[in-house]
Amino acid sequence: MKKRIIIFIIVAVGIAAALSRAPVQTWLVQHGEAWVLRNAEHLPLARAGEYLFDKHCASCHDNPTMHAPTREALSRLAKEDLMIAMEFGKMQPMAAHLSKQKRGLIAHYLAGSATNQYDWIADAMCEQSQNTSASPILASWGLGPENRRFISSKQTRIDANNVGDLSLAWSFAFPRVSDMRSQPAVIGDRLFVGDKAGKLFVLNRHSGCVIAHTKMISGIRSAITVATLSDSRQLLVFADSLATVYALDPNTLDIVWQRSARLNNYSVISGSISYHDDRLYVPISLFEVAAAGSPSHICCTSHGGVMALAADSGDKLWTWHASRDASLQGKNKAGQDRYGPSGAAVWSTPTIDVQRNRLYIGTGENLSAPATDTSDAVIALDLDSGDLVWKFQATAGDIWNAACLNGGANCPDNPGQDFDFGASIILADFDGRQLLLAGQKSGEVFALNPDGDDKQRVVWRKRLSQGTSNGGIHWGMALAGDSLYVPIADPERELAGYTPKPGLYALNVSDGDVLWGHPVKRNCDFDYSKRPLVGLENNRSASKVDPAELYRCSFYYGLSSAITVSDELVFSGGLDGTMRVFDRASGSVLWTDNTAVPVNASNGLAGHGGAIDVAGQIVVGEWLYVLSGYSMFGQLPGNVLLAYKIQK
Repeated sequence: MKKRIIIFIIVAVGIAAALSRAPVQTWLVQHGEAWVLRNAEHLPLARAGEYLFDKHCASCHDNPTMHAPTREALSRLAKEDLMIAMEFGKMQPMAAHLSKQKRGLIAHYLAGSATNQYDWIADAMCEQSQNTSASPILASWGLGPENRRFISSKQTRIDANNVGDLSLAWSFAFPRVSDMRSQPAVIGDRLFVGDKAGKLFVLNRHSGCVIAHTKMISGIRSAITVATLSDSRQLLVFADSLATVYALDPNTLDIVWQRSARLNNYSVISGSISYHDDRLYVPISLFEVAAAGSPSHICCTSHGGVMALAADSGDKLWTWHASRDASLQGKNKAGQDRYGPSGAAVWSTPTIDVQRNRLYIGTGENLSAPATDTSDAVIALDLDSGDLVWKFQATAGDIWNAACLNGGANCPDNPGQDFDFGASIILADFDGRQLLLAGQKSGEVFALNPDGDDKQRVVWRKRLSQGTSNGGIHWGMALAGDSLYVPIADPERELAGYTPKPGLYALNVSDGDVLWGHPVKRNCDFDYSKRPLVGLENNRSASKVDPAELYRCSFYYGLSSAITVSDELVFSGGLDGTMRVFDRASGSVLWTDNTAVPVNASNGLAGHGGAIDVAGQIVVGEWLYVLSGYSMFGQLPGNVLLAYKIQK
């Protein structure tokens, strides 16, 4: 019976490819792919992947004289890490001749061959049944539709007087991963967290025991969003590394629906999904920015966008494209075809403006010429139709990709500086009016008028640093009252006239004046002969780094991850693994902890903390939850969730 179903799916997809009517083709491919994803564990995909590995990879990885990682060593990695290595990492030159589908099958085979790494779950399960009737406490990336990342005194009991009493209560280590990026959600006593190995865990947030768990076919990248529908049903919504959006029942973890949000083969979801009024808004970014660093890559054909889905079914309602489809523009420096326009990825989590019926996003740079007026921009869209309402471009002509890090042929003439708007736009209430607050990798903050014409769009702008491709403002600012809190990630770079200014800054929302600034510094002696290559180029490096030396002193120490603010405190994690809690009024540090250390986790595994990046901290009641570990760009790998509690 199973063989017949598989044959039916293959035939259906084949027919779809041959049909000229695009709607029919799209429907068949979409539903066939969804079935394959849902039943991947029961299909012979691993066997196909093993065949491909034997044919294309075994000559090195099964040969001890080559000193390459063995199959067993590779099987300890998450599928997403394997895909990154083949797509634009160390293995990209060797895997360049393989299609994306073949690379995916190899990764599926390797990552699926170590199921015994989850034997510990049986001992980590909760002994008593859990309450599943509670309402969401923290349900989205921005902790609200305006993306203010603010926790009120009704939601937390941690304040300036007792924050010094925080201590580690329990920890949870995730096998097979080195990056922690999926911000958890909280419903009552349950904490929902995903990892890059594709596992979704439901934990008792007071003890860390496992209430339930399930497995996706690919790594979970986005935050977990809790959507409460108009009929009172709840859904867990998130995206994986294949740009597939899932909606799960939070009580059973059954898949209610799944939907591909890909615009092209390079689409990926890096921001998180926003929910409003029975609709989901999905930001779509791309990894072609990294793939373009390969000399063999034909650059560049992908672009970013936003897709709106019906929350109850996953049906597509509309799609906004950041540029038109790319077309042949000429040749690059190596004589290869060059396509454009491209890029303008949407890295940020969409912001909802109920009053104006609008959605706000930030975009990244173009990857290839011609430049568009939608790159490095704040975009306002109509919630119902996806139509463009207005746009504000902060940096025109910013064309950049990873080839610019190695002098590659795909780097354009006169490249830009990669000044994305990666942090979510904040919708602020101030003095009887509203402002949009946007932070850019250029190190500049903008206050924009959501109304009026483009000539009156900028209310004020404030530069806090010079920024770089890995600097400035990354994943998220936070707003409390009339103060905006801005983390700066600036790494050290050998650039003329560049002075890094990593740290946390408080701005007055009315005019952008700096209320206080707290620079952060490296508190160890770093051996600069061992500094990582710049940004994405480090992912392609074949050089080996001693883990002990890496953790002894981190090259990176700025503030990249999203921050969280309460009535009295600002919570911010550093790229060196340092977790800090600042006094909101003065900027003084009230509590700190080094998370980049070995951890004997409460679930029985040996873990290790690392860089704190991407996801912000979760603060509930007397608890602080921190994800630690992020290995991209030569940062500190790690695989732990740390739960701190006020002990008095």
